[in-house]
Amino acid sequence: MLKIYRPIGVLWDMDGVLTDSGEAHYISWKKSLDHHGIRFSREFFHKTFGMNNNGILSLLFERDATEQEVGDIGGLKEELFRKDIQGTLELLPGVGQWLQRFHQAGVPQAVASSAPQENIDAIVAELGIGDLFQTLVSGSKLSGKPDPATFFLAAERLGFAPIDCLVIEDATVGVEAARRGGMKCVAVCTTHPKDDLQDADIVVDRLADLNPNDIELLFKN
Repeated sequence: MLKIYRPIGVLWDMDGVLTDSGEAHYISWKKSLDHHGIRFSREFFHKTFGMNNNGILSLLFERDATEQEVGDIGGLKEELFRKDIQGTLELLPGVGQWLQRFHQAGVPQAVASSAPQENIDAIVAELGIGDLFQTLVSGSKLSGKPDPATFFLAAERLGFAPIDCLVIEDATVGVEAARRGGMKCVAVCTTHPKDDLQDADIVVDRLADLNPNDIELLFKN
């Protein structure tokens, strides 16, 4: 059984950590932007994966995206995404084991994602893991990662200081957000290579490879 030497909270990113939804995101972005006559490359998608819609569109337009643009373009993208994922998602290797391991150790858990709340609710329901989380936090209307605002809100809802939180991420902007927020971080190489994730405390190819002893040592002192 996992031994945690002091109370902590675990903040899970969602896309690329709980499940591999990257291709569905790319396809729905491509469809929405094609509909609006805007070019969108896979290279740009990978560069911005993990950011919220406002951040992605602002980088794409090379200016601040308007509220209407985020609503129209991002809104269509999310509608397409939620339709496309139905019946297609599964937990990534090791995720179910770690969710249960933290749960059995009495460690509170949160989803802390840049995705809209509707996406988080839909994916958690699709995966059947809602009873393992104390809160589901969307950063879609907050300052986007690498700003740690989403993680700060999730930590606050769980009742923990940032120093007592573990973030599980796959994106470079998410790892940077955890570092800026003063949180420990495990990075999973679902969407980025190890070399891009070296600011994390621990980097693994998949959560099935994560050693419980390494988590225990992160919070021993």
